[in-house]
Amino acid sequence: MKIYIGADHRGYDYKEKIIKILQDLKYKVTDFGVYHKEKDCDYPEIAYQVATHVASTKNSRGILICMSGIGQAMAANKVRGAYAALCHDAESALLSRQHNNANVLVLGAKFVKEKDLKDIVQIWLTTAFEGGRHRRRVNKIKKIEKGMDIQFCR
Repeated sequence: MKIYIGADHRGYDYKEKIIKILQDLKYKVTDFGVYHKEKDCDYPEIAYQVATHVASTKNSRGILICMSGIGQAMAANKVRGAYAALCHDAESALLSRQHNNANVLVLGAKFVKEKDLKDIVQIWLTTAFEGGRHRRRVNKIKKIEKGMDIQFCR
């Protein structure tokens, strides 16, 4: 599996730690920056690069990190085919895969403990989508993305 990763200046330290974790786990990693902690960067640029590559590359996932994770998630989710989930712990990472089939993991460096990074990343990368009733829901997200009407619960 190919992993695309990126962070703004506030997520740089975690990005570097996650790259090491991914390399130790033998994943192929492409780093979209920032490449220096002092480099101030607007997070939508990084989110766009990662999300675009994930959406257009089979068998790939993305990881984004910024201070809160909120802006990265919002920006990544504007890319058709990117399904970014803001996760703060292993359980939310697990559910983002099982129930939502997220292909981009977004972390907020201010809210995620460094000691939890490996567990979160490993669980997120190894958890399969459950399908079933969740597939119906994910398919509705895809319809919304395409501008189609969906049937609402009544």
